[in-house]
Amino acid sequence: MTSSTDRLAGSPFSGATLGGRYRLGDLIGRGGMASVYRGEDLSLGRPVAVKVFADAAAGIDDVARRRSETALLASVEHRALVRLYDAAHDEAIDREYLVMELVDGRDLRQTLRLGPISAADAAAIAADLGEALHVIHARGIVHRDVKPANVLLAPSHLPTRSWNAKLADFGIARLIDDARLTRTGAYVGTPGYLSPEQVGGRAPGTAADIYSLGLVLLETRTGQQAFPGPASESTMARLVRDPEIPAELGPEWVELLRAMTAREASDRPTALEVAMAAGRLDRVPAMSDAATTVLHEASDATRVLPAGGEATPVATQGAATAATAVLGTNDRSDDAVAARAIAAAMRPAPTRSRRADRAERSERSDDSDTSRRWVRPAIAIVLLAIIAIGAALLIVPSIASSMQPPAAPSEPLPSLPGELGVHLERLDEAVTR
Repeated sequence: MTSSTDRLAGSPFSGATLGGRYRLGDLIGRGGMASVYRGEDLSLGRPVAVKVFADAAAGIDDVARRRSETALLASVEHRALVRLYDAAHDEAIDREYLVMELVDGRDLRQTLRLGPISAADAAAIAADLGEALHVIHARGIVHRDVKPANVLLAPSHLPTRSWNAKLADFGIARLIDDARLTRTGAYVGTPGYLSPEQVGGRAPGTAADIYSLGLVLLETRTGQQAFPGPASESTMARLVRDPEIPAELGPEWVELLRAMTAREASDRPTALEVAMAAGRLDRVPAMSDAATTVLHEASDATRVLPAGGEATPVATQGAATAATAVLGTNDRSDDAVAARAIAAAMRPAPTRSRRADRAERSERSDDSDTSRRWVRPAIAIVLLAIIAIGAALLIVPSIASSMQPPAAPSEPLPSLPGELGVHLERLDEAVTR
């Protein structure tokens, strides 16, 4: 239970030692059925939370049943569940009590007094509690009293979330006889968070916990109870109407909460489905109106964001790894979320791994080797072609000249008398040799 240091007035059992082992300290929480004390386990020397029940909550003095139920509840272990260490009846104060893990932090009821929490923190709480309910439902345990006071918020050590949520008081209905509670006028569950089947008097199943968790999550987002007012009015209201889920929460939240708070138990999701859906909610950014102009398409397009905020595609660049957003001249919005989203859109794609680079280099090397293997044959072919062409140019004229008919013999020069005739004869002989 929570270890909030707020001290409450009227703590009659402070200083008492229950079962000769658990010394009670300050009163740190109180409800209609029990009071919670900070305690110390004297045997193990560790801090614990001790829940002391009121007189009406009789029913765990059956030693055999108490041991079997305590063993079952103690065996259920999960980071989002408050561990049960022991359960017993103390003869000195004539009260029954539970000894549980002490959680540093405060409960969700105290946190919601300051107003609604962020969508990211609400999604983290939904994931934690959905997973916790999945674990106990798998063991056949129904919580029956999921409410903000039973959700403890331990500070988180991660910067991405504020708290780690833990579900407390699971399985108390198994330890305390429902029949005895009914006879004494007590109620197993809190009126503002009961499921329709619990209000109708039917035995609650695991779907009842989903309905109650839906109301708790709705309150974390709005800061208001879905069914406020007196107990009778609050319990009967859910039989005739569904809780109001504001559309401003976003379509993903509206869809999940509407399914969880369906009046028919068969229409509600399982705890595992809630946890999975909450995990997806945690990855959906809450964006302002100015940031809604950021690109959501998977295609690599260049878009212009005019002053009105509506994005219009103007060009597509298939080689780009991210879309480029261009602000219109009239857009002077300083919205930080929009700026971060646009910067993310313009951020270059992540570098590839060394293995991918090596593979690409290997492929390029193989292609280069293949290309080199074809170079020499190509050069040889070109040279052969040049030689063939040269040979053709030399051989073809020779063949053509050999095929031409012999030239007709030239006619002898006419003989002339005297010295001129002698010179012509000598010239003729020199030419024809």
